[in-house]
Amino acid sequence: MKDEETDMLVRRLARSRGIGITEAIKEAAREALAADAAEEQQLRNAPLRERLRPLLDRLDRLPRSQVATDKKFFDDLWEGD
Repeated sequence: MKDEETDMLVRRLARSRGIGITEAIKEAAREALAADAAEEQQLRNAPLRERLRPLLDRLDRLPRSQVATDKKFFDDLWEGD
């Protein structure tokens, strides 16, 4: 089954660049891969704090337990052995 939106987008890109459909697909894929590589390189060069920010934000959205994980909590765990 043909995806009409994809077909329309590729034909529009090919027409605007004056190239064939296959070449338009190839160029779009190259550009997308180059953008991904640039983003990955930028992320690699970012400070650790910035690289960890998405993970920390995600952890902050998790529900919090009402259990106090203090010294007594861990002492009780060890006493069970």
